[in-house]
Parts: sequence; C-alpha cells; structure tokens
Amino acid sequence: MSFLPRCSAAFERTMPLYRCYSSLTATPTIRPSIYHVRCMGNLPENWKSAKEIAKETKSTMDDHPRPEGSWQQNYTDRNKKWNMMVAVNGAILAGTLYAMYKAGCWYLHERPAKPPVEKKSSESKSIFGFQKPKVVLQELPKHVPYLLIGGGTASFAAFRAIKARDPKAKILVVGEEDNLPYMRPPLSKEFWFSDDREAIKNLKFKQWNGKERSLYFEPEGFYIKPDQLDSQENGGVAVARGRKVVKLDIGNKEALLEDGARVTYEKCLIATGGSPKSLPVLDKAGEDVQQRTTLFRKVEDFRRLDEVTQNAKSVAIIGGGFLGSELACALGKKGRDKGMKVYQIFPEKGNMGRVLPDYLCKWTTNKVRAEGVEVLPSKVVQGINYSNRKVQISLDDGETLSVDHVVVAVGLHPSTELAATSGLEVDPFNGGFLVNAELEARSNVWVAGDAACFYDVKLGRRRVEHHDHAVVSGRLAGENMTGAGKPYWHQSMFWSDLGPDVGYEAIGIVDSSLPTVGVFAKATEKDTPKAVVEETGEGIRSETEQAASPSMKPGKVGIPHVPSGTDEFGKGVVFYLRDKVIVGILLWNIFNKMPIARKVLKDGGENEDLNEVAKLFNIHEPSK
Repeated sequence: MSFLPRCSAAFERTMPLYRCYSSLTATPTIRPSIYHVRCMGNLPENWKSAKEIAKETKSTMDDHPRPEGSWQQNYTDRNKKWNMMVAVNGAILAGTLYAMYKAGCWYLHERPAKPPVEKKSSESKSIFGFQKPKVVLQELPKHVPYLLIGGGTASFAAFRAIKARDPKAKILVVGEEDNLPYMRPPLSKEFWFSDDREAIKNLKFKQWNGKERSLYFEPEGFYIKPDQLDSQENGGVAVARGRKVVKLDIGNKEALLEDGARVTYEKCLIATGGSPKSLPVLDKAGEDVQQRTTLFRKVEDFRRLDEVTQNAKSVAIIGGGFLGSELACALGKKGRDKGMKVYQIFPEKGNMGRVLPDYLCKWTTNKVRAEGVEVLPSKVVQGINYSNRKVQISLDDGETLSVDHVVVAVGLHPSTELAATSGLEVDPFNGGFLVNAELEARSNVWVAGDAACFYDVKLGRRRVEHHDHAVVSGRLAGENMTGAGKPYWHQSMFWSDLGPDVGYEAIGIVDSSLPTVGVFAKATEKDTPKAVVEETGEGIRSETEQAASPSMKPGKVGIPHVPSGTDEFGKGVVFYLRDKVIVGILLWNIFNKMPIARKVLKDGGENEDLNEVAKLFNIHEPSK
C-alpha cells in the first residue's frame, strides 16, 4: 500500500473521535465544520495547490502590450505630448491673466500713495552735457471740476475756451513735460534763425519780422499753484508739471497718477499728443548710437540739438516730411555759417513727397539743396552703428555716411496708453482714441489734438497732427465740456515754412496720390512768410488767419491745369480732387486766404468749373 492511501485510511478512522470531542468542547460559534477541511483523499480533478495558483496568476512583461518602435521614439513622443499639454495650459493661463488685465481687474503700475517729494533731476543721455531742470512735485487737489491730461497746445486751447464760457472754472492741467504749455512750430523754424543765445536760453525767439516773442503761451504768473486751486474763489488754471496720469476710473470719475496720487473730476480732457517715431535699425543700435541720436519733438530735443550743432561737423536728418524738411533748411543755413555738413535722407522721391504733387515736390527739393543740404531721396537706412568716433549710416544702395549726430523726424505715434488701462477704444486704422463728432470718447471724457481720431462731418473719420488742429479741436472740446454740444466741422489748416522766403498753407485732405490741378503766377516780394508776419505781426499762421478777410470777390486767374516743369511756381493754388470733388487745397506762397479755402471745402459738391473757384484766390493781384 502506498503512503497516501494509508494516511487517508488513518484519517477516516480518527474522524469520529474528532467529531465527538468537538461537540463536547467547542462552542457552536467556533465549531469547525468538516466542509472546511481539505482532505488528502478523493481530491477534485481540477484541484491545484496555492503555489500553482500563484504561479499561474502571476503577471509578467509578456502580459503587457508591446510598444511599437524603439524606446527612444516612444520616449520622444511621450515628451512631445506632455510639452504640448504644458504649452496649452500656459496659453490658457496667460490669456486669462491678459483678459483680467484688460478688464481692469488688476493694474500693474498701481502703487500706494506717497507724499510729495522733490523730483530728481534726470540727466540727458547726450554726451554734450545738457541736463533737464529740477522740478518739485507739488500737492494736488483731491477734486477738480475740469481735469486736462496733457500740457500741450490742445490743453491750452481747451482751458482758454472753458474760461471764456465759465470764468470761475477751476482747471487742473497734468503734463509729463517739465515746462508750462508752449507752442511747438517755432522749434523747427524761427528758433534756428536767431543769433541771440541769451534769448534762446530763455526760450524766446524772433519772428520773421524781427519781433521777439516767448515760446510759452502764457507767462508763469498766469497760472496758480496746484495746491492753491481749491482756495481760489474766482477759479484759475494750475499746471502740475512732470506728472503722468496712468489710469482713468471713468465710472468713479477718478484719475490715478504714476506717483500714486489720485484726483477726482467732473469733466476730463485727454490731450496727450504723441511721441516721435523711431526706426527699427535705430532701436537695435548700441548705446553709443543712441547717445548721438535725437528724436525731435520737445523743447529738450531742441536744446540738445542746438547744443550739439555748436561743435558738430556733420549731421544727418532722417525724414522728408514737414518737420524733416524744415529742420534741413534751418540746419543747412547754420551749417553754412559754421562749416557743418548736413544730409537729409528719406525714401520718397522728393521733399514732402507724400503731400506735394510731383512738380512742387521737385521744386522744393531743389530749394532745400540750395540751402546747402545734401538731399538723398529714394534712400532707405539699412543699418546704423558707431565706429571711429562717428555714427555710420548704411543705405540700401551700398553708400555709407559718417556723421557726428543723427536727427530722426519720421512722424508720431499717438500717445494712447490710457486706452488699455481705462477701457477706451483706439481706432485700428488711423490710430488715436476713437471719438465721435463732438470729440467725446466716453461720458464726461473728451479727446483733442494729435491723439484724437474724430469723425469729420465733411471728410469722414480722420486723425490730424498739426498745430492748428490742436487749437481747433482743443477749443471745441473745451466748449463741449461746458455744455456746448457742437460737432467738429471747422476745418483746421496746417502750414510749413522753408525759411523766411518760402511757405505754404493747406487745408483738408492734401495727399499727393490724389489727382491735382493748379494755377500759378509769378511771386512778388510780398509773397513770402516774412512779409505776412511783417504785415500781421503774428508768426503763428492759425492766429493770422483769424484776422484775414473772408472776401469771396472773384479776381484774375489763369486756367487751372496740371502744371508742368516749365511753370513758374512763385505762388499758386493747388486743388486736390476725389471723384471731382475738392477735398483739399494748398496755397503756395499765398497767405490770408484760408477763409476762402475753408468755405470751398465746406460747400462741397462737384466743381465742374475749377476756373471759377480759382478766381476766388485772385493770385494775379499783388498781395496786400
């Protein structure tokens, strides 16, 4: 008998004894059952030991799916998937934060209020030693009826209009510059033709008639101190210089300044103007080039350039528009006196090529060259660097210029930083704050000057960057802030003088891409900017035209036509047409006729007989 059967038989013989003992000693709850005992005999056919069961159920690598490709490829694919998830989550987070920022949920520049402190003098980057003056920041009133943001021409025109309609108005002007409101046009014109160094230092200039005048609109005694504005029973105008408004809470009518100060208002005007454009190649240039470059716009820019040109041997002006051409003529004259070489570089075919028709553009270019300037039209600056103690300017035709200093005059960026922080809209095509015909951007918030993109009831939506527009729009905004409710309909004009002998005035859409016709005559000694200033005593042409007679009496005139190179361009009238309608008028060496041009534009409609329109300007009669 084998070992297993014997064991099984012995177990069966002892089982009754075990059952009996269990019944006597064990409680019912713990009495073992025979069914819980695994017997060694009579085992099921499919019975397996615990070891066999564990071995069969044990997982191995063969039980997992086999990946396709190498482990390196699978590792790379998995990392790509994870990186994509991280990037998507990061983009969602950034978009959420940006949306919160645009909605004004939080603001990056907001700081706790600080007590007024003396503003440290900031040194100019000029290597010629010019420094800005020190300005003390004064305590501001907590509340003002009228808040004007920006200390330029538009703000000046606005507060003058407000005071005319509300004599006891209390007005606070907040400006970033360290100067009182001043006029910008003389900075590129008359200032450069004066030899009185003391007058220039005090910001006084001689007009073309020799009469001296201050650059400031009003003397310092005209203004009151900001901390005294509340106590003035008869109101007044206070200017907070060297201060910047960084946010408007339009719902609560509150302005937040960069230094943490807060001012509430009843009516607010944004007249922030613009900042001069730079060039991509200049932005990438090193510090040495930046120190020898002037983006011309402000008083400090004039002072710096004036100091530079006292000793510089060569200067390059980049830009062929109004400002660039005026500076070229001015510095060309100075260069002849001091032995300084002056270059002018621009991509257009000639000076002011975007405004003047081709024939006048060529004539103007020759005029600038006659002033001693080496004009380089149809040239693009490709690179700028500093070497051998000179600024090296590389042009697209391979030519390189070596100069001591560079002046950039290529236009303006409207200053619209407040739009992002204050929930205001910016025009995507023209730039500038989007306003209606009454110059209102939001309830109790108006915009005027270079920063306003307004709806012109005659010529459509526009943005204008000229002195007279700042005057006209600032005046209208000021009137509307006092309840006038007037739309913008008064067409502003602009002018440019290439020295005391050649100048022009223009109005409307003056674009060289439009069809033009004109009529010209021989000029006399009275047909110059100098002569009109001597007659009127006023060098700011927007002031001159206010005294001009709007007479519409027809006079003598030639037949309007498209002039050729053989015409005499002493003086004349150029009409800019769009669908046979006059949309712009340029008066070349003709002055005090702007009321007539303004009425022609205002009347609108097709002009079948331009000869009759041209007669209104009476260009063949001597100027009076």
